[in-house]
Formats: sequence, C-alpha cells, structure tokens
Amino acid sequence: MSSPRVRKIADRIKVIVAQMLERRIKDPRLGFTTVTDVRLTGDAQQATVFYTVLGADTPAELAETAAALESAKGLIRSEVAKQLGMRHAPTIDFIHDALPETARHLDEVLARAKAQDDAVAAARGTEFAGGEDPYKKPREEGDDLDEDDVVWDEDED
Repeated sequence: MSSPRVRKIADRIKVIVAQMLERRIKDPRLGFTTVTDVRLTGDAQQATVFYTVLGADTPAELAETAAALESAKGLIRSEVAKQLGMRHAPTIDFIHDALPETARHLDEVLARAKAQDDAVAAARGTEFAGGEDPYKKPREEGDDLDEDDVVWDEDED
C-alpha cells in the first residue's frame, strides 16, 4: 500500500490534470475526457494518469485523444510541478482506462444470461419432476406392514 503522502499527491495531480483538461487545453481532438485515476510511484517520480473519453466509439477517436494528451503532456507536467511545489515534477504517462468498456461488456453478458434463464423458466412445466410429492414421508403409527408384505430371504439362517 502506498503512503498517505503519495496518495495525497496522486489525488492532487488528478484534480490538477482534470482542471487543465477542462479549462486550459483547447485541443479539438481531446473530446470529452475524464480523468478516472492517478497512480504514483512510491518516490513520486512517475505518475500514470488513467482517462476515459465519453462518446469515443472508434479506435481512431481514441488515438486522436491520446495524441492530444501526448502533445499537452509538457504543459500539464509544468502546471502540476508549479501547483505541487515539488522539487522534481513527476513524469506523466496517459493510459486509456478500459474499465468502463469492461463493465459494459459484463453488463451485456449478465443481461444475456438473465434472458436465457427467463426463457428456461418459461419453458418448464408446472408439474413436479417426481410426481406430486416425490419425497418419502415418515411412516405413521397406523401404517404397519402386514406379514404378507414382508419378504423374507429363505437362504439366510
């Protein structure tokens, strides 16, 4: 687990980068970019910024956003260094966060499984598999066996 200092710096970097993308960087290739997470090494020298792009359906749009972030990396890094007041500014790497797509895929799989379960439930009948009550019940006191019902093995002595 990272130290509280590193977590504070990572949270601050997340806020700074999000504000920079919203207010100062006016690249039309950027699209609607959201910073989802920032991971910082223990020595605070390398920051990995995870982002998602709303409405980017094609790999070409994602590549354009990645290119826009790469071109703005120096400006973002200098602003991070200025606002953090650190001696050494961390290097910044931008990585597209695949978590929303993975979650969407899992939602689709779960919806398909639920639809198949509903189809199986609708196809089954209303009768029990083993008759009305397939379970053996304990004998009542009045249900004694007659001697004619008992089968004796003649070979045993």
